[in-house]
Amino acid sequence: MSNTNSTSSGNKVPIGQKIAFGLGMLANQMFPAALGIFTVVLVEKLGFSGLLLGLTYFIPKFYDALFDLIMGYVSDNTKSKWGRRRQYVLAGAIILGISFALMWQLYAENGVTYNFWYFLVISLIFYSGLTIFSIPYVAMGYEMSDDFHERTNIMATSQLIGQLAWVVAPWFWVIMGDQTLFPSSDVAVRTLAVYVAIGCAILASIPAFFIPSKSTLNENYSPIDLKGILGSFGEIKEGLKASIEIKPFRKICIATFLIFNAFQTTAAFSYFIIKYYLFKGNEDGFGLWPTLFGSVGAIITTVAVIPIVARMSKTMGKKKAFLVSQGISVIGYILLYVLFVPGKPYLFLFALPFFSFGIGSLFTLMMSMTSDVIDIDELNTGKRREGSLGAIYWWMVKFGTAVAGLLSGLILSLVAFQSNAATQTDETMFWLRIFFVGVPIIGTLSAIWVMRNYDIDEAKAREVRDLLDKRKGKSKIQSSAYLSGKLVSLVKNGSINTTIDNELNTKSEAELKALFSETLNNGLHGLCFSPYVENQKAGDILSENQIKRRIDIIAPHTNWIRSFSCTEGNELIPQIAHQKGLKTVVGAWISNDKSRNEKEIEALIKLAKSGLVDIAAVGNEVLHREEISEQELITYIKRVKDALPDIPVGYVDAYYQFLERPNLISSCDLLLVNFYPFWEGANVDFTTSYLQNMLEVTQNVAQGKKIIISETGWPSKGDKVDDAIPTEINSMKYFISSQKWAKNNNIELFYFSSFDEPWKVIQEGTVGTAWGIWDENEKLKF
Repeated sequence: MSNTNSTSSGNKVPIGQKIAFGLGMLANQMFPAALGIFTVVLVEKLGFSGLLLGLTYFIPKFYDALFDLIMGYVSDNTKSKWGRRRQYVLAGAIILGISFALMWQLYAENGVTYNFWYFLVISLIFYSGLTIFSIPYVAMGYEMSDDFHERTNIMATSQLIGQLAWVVAPWFWVIMGDQTLFPSSDVAVRTLAVYVAIGCAILASIPAFFIPSKSTLNENYSPIDLKGILGSFGEIKEGLKASIEIKPFRKICIATFLIFNAFQTTAAFSYFIIKYYLFKGNEDGFGLWPTLFGSVGAIITTVAVIPIVARMSKTMGKKKAFLVSQGISVIGYILLYVLFVPGKPYLFLFALPFFSFGIGSLFTLMMSMTSDVIDIDELNTGKRREGSLGAIYWWMVKFGTAVAGLLSGLILSLVAFQSNAATQTDETMFWLRIFFVGVPIIGTLSAIWVMRNYDIDEAKAREVRDLLDKRKGKSKIQSSAYLSGKLVSLVKNGSINTTIDNELNTKSEAELKALFSETLNNGLHGLCFSPYVENQKAGDILSENQIKRRIDIIAPHTNWIRSFSCTEGNELIPQIAHQKGLKTVVGAWISNDKSRNEKEIEALIKLAKSGLVDIAAVGNEVLHREEISEQELITYIKRVKDALPDIPVGYVDAYYQFLERPNLISSCDLLLVNFYPFWEGANVDFTTSYLQNMLEVTQNVAQGKKIIISETGWPSKGDKVDDAIPTEINSMKYFISSQKWAKNNNIELFYFSSFDEPWKVIQEGTVGTAWGIWDENEKLKF
């Protein structure tokens, strides 16, 4: 069973919130845009070689990419009255502003070595601030809406506003070259950096104040203290693995890596091509054209490309819009090579509308696609991990950017580009132009090939949303039976005489583990058997080897084993269990699939007549799921009883399902009843009182028949239910106390469950995966 709590975003987002998010994007893009412009000073005024320039790109960005993963975990697990993101956005904005201003306070007289190390150290601080800001900020955008097209609208709005950075930033070249304003470009950069820092810090902080979020103080998140963060690397590794296993997300990351980082590798070359190829190093009349290259391209992207791409996405789908847009950009790169004509700089302007479709469409579509993938990730893992998946995506981008920066420096060295030179050789400029268009064309065509089979369209995205909604709806149906106070409403006077197991509360974690091991090694009455291994799910065919391996693990610790089905390999469970000397409760899975029901019933009868069934269970929670009527179930039970007169026959369900069903009870030889204090929202310290009251309530209607607890347990992780908190400590406590209670009261109890079941995440969320004594890798958890 499951009971998951999740907050879903509304479909439509107010325009004010979209603008606030867009202003954050303006800061997010202005910092790197200005950095790219100012970097020219490192080569032309401060004497950085191609290698040093490459290192100033690679080292900070590589560090930034690694820090992204940690920040994604921290952001996703933050418990705060301000929610998970806002405080980090604000803190990151402040760090960004201060460090960006300091980073450019460089003086040629300090020497290349000093300036390199100064710039590198402050860059590391700057990129720390960028990660602290950008990962929670981007996650804000992912969680603003769950609508397929509204997600594109949000990202399109943010990209429209963000593109203003690329309209404004190129004009810094004009300012840097105007000696009536500044005596030299390095002086200009020192001043401009302060203004950029202040303005962008203000813009970056706006989402923290104007995009609302809900308190997460009561959420059951992983700890983010030092121990939790150090322990998070395992969760990050699992998150990386789970994310990479999602093929559409893998395609998005690879395609972005290829396009953006191929572009980044050669983007700065446009300045050098215009200066040294179109103008042969002549400063007269040169200064405006690098500005126009960047600014006109950004204006075209803002007013034409992004609106067109957003429209294309609605009419032809995100994948086709991506493929068409990138195809147009390839034409643009080819035109750029042809239209870079010495003495006629205006010609390259005709290539910009085509060229702009590449980067202009990339993040509008890819960020929207990532939002769709986050839904798939939630379906697979039961968690909303906007921060973690956003971090993984941007890790790919930033790692590639780091590599691109290193490659840029290496290419400049390879083509024999000379820093501080008045002119460059014809051979140098020929190869620089080849690299300028060749690297992005190869990257773009490779990305088109990668995305050709991308399969998340609107229909699939809506299907995933429907499954998520159904899961949440299912949780509500289940919790309606297991609402906090359900049991309280049934017992006398509406209250439960709760007692605390003070002995367990005084135990340390090490002592609890020792007591857990002692309880397990002393032997259990019964265990519910989980046969499905990693990457399997209900319906897959089970092998004899996997069943035998798992029964070998649990056999030393239990006398009975309970199975849930008699088909698809499950029929091997009682056979192998009997070979190991175990007794069996064998279940026939009953549902609204009448054809399968027939196969299950016939297989159960066959197994029993072969001497492999000690108790027959006809159906498991089918009334709880409301899949068949009580009378249909009774008919199946009577049919099995008639075929197996010498074997006890019962039905498995939650205790409350039996309370007003005297006919069902009469049809059973015994009652197989599920008791779950966890779903009642019980504090783990009071659970034996809940078990006792559940037993008494059931005994009152049992018509004197034997009661066996067919399921009870406590999950080790997942969402809490009122006062019931799923942790490893609480799971151990419940195991110890429930076994002690059952033994003291001579109750036959089957503990749920033997092994963790990852496949249940789709139906039940994380909490459904974590009820095992052993984990999914068959290792003892405690």
